[in-house]
Amino acid sequence: MTDNIVRRLVFKFVLQVFLSVVWTGLATVATGIVVTAAADANNIIGSLLRLLFRFLPIEGWGVLALIFYFLTFLTLYQYRRFRYYGEMIRAVRRIAEGRFDVTVPVKQKDDFGVLAADMNSLIARLSTSIEEERRAEQTKNELITNVSHDLRTPLTSILGYLGLIDDDKYRDELELRHYVQIANAKAKRLHGLIDDLFEYTRMRHGGMPLRKTRFNLTELLGQLLSQHRLGLQQAGMTASLSAPQTAVEVVGDPDKLVRVFENLLTNAMRYGRDGKRIDVAVRTGGGAAEVDVANYGEPISAADLPYIFERFYRADKSRTEADGAPGSGLGLAIAKGIVDQHGGAIAAYSDARSTVFQVRLPLGEHPRT
Repeated sequence: MTDNIVRRLVFKFVLQVFLSVVWTGLATVATGIVVTAAADANNIIGSLLRLLFRFLPIEGWGVLALIFYFLTFLTLYQYRRFRYYGEMIRAVRRIAEGRFDVTVPVKQKDDFGVLAADMNSLIARLSTSIEEERRAEQTKNELITNVSHDLRTPLTSILGYLGLIDDDKYRDELELRHYVQIANAKAKRLHGLIDDLFEYTRMRHGGMPLRKTRFNLTELLGQLLSQHRLGLQQAGMTASLSAPQTAVEVVGDPDKLVRVFENLLTNAMRYGRDGKRIDVAVRTGGGAAEVDVANYGEPISAADLPYIFERFYRADKSRTEADGAPGSGLGLAIAKGIVDQHGGAIAAYSDARSTVFQVRLPLGEHPRT
């Protein structure tokens, strides 16, 4: 690329010098012929020219003509380039002032035009980088705020109940055991939040290597539903699995993918209780396996739907731990990260009838690590 630009610049310079010499020579010869003919005439112009030739020979005037025409040609030839160069400088100055909405005009199909196009590309990337940095800073601040709140809430409860126990502020052993149970539940909640936070951090920084193996996705989902049978009963829900009769085999880390489907199933149990059931469907097509986890509870609003896979984002902000929905806000973000590591995709669809989380995993290919 650089060699091509250098060759074009050298070629244009040589061409410019050649055209300058040709133009200067022709213009000087034509001027000499005209001036010589005028000097031979018996009129005022001829007399004036003959007088000038007495002070400076015609050869000297020829040299001056050569210099004049050469400089004139260079000025006219470069004027458009200089004017364009000035426009580029003004645009760059405005950009240096932080006005990234300004672009350098691309007016010529030459090296200046290529330079202007490259500068516009650089400006666009710089603007995108600054915007991403701004969003990252905002996300970091939100992360600190949310983590502080999510960790402080159970910790405050633990300290409160342990303080009551330490001060002997309980009526009997039954109340003591009740306080201990609450403190234990809050400690488990705190432990889960910290585990989610560390797992998400490792995932974001590539610290979660995949142990890839070939396994039956249908069998994995069946075992997962069986393990959650008690939780489904307690939530007053049922779950069904619809899958092809043949095994649906994928290559990936089954432990990590279990975490994905556990998050989706727990999310469906948490927010889909009104619908009383969860439908899990497996199908194949286009070189991929697709898993739909559908619940029939309250839908996710259209305003929340694009953001539900972002960290610490909770679509249902009204739910609290007392509602039995104390999610860390990281479950769906972790699920998305794991699916992305496997070279797949995860999406959510919600309307008045159902909410469906769809996971797409490649078939017969090793996932990206």
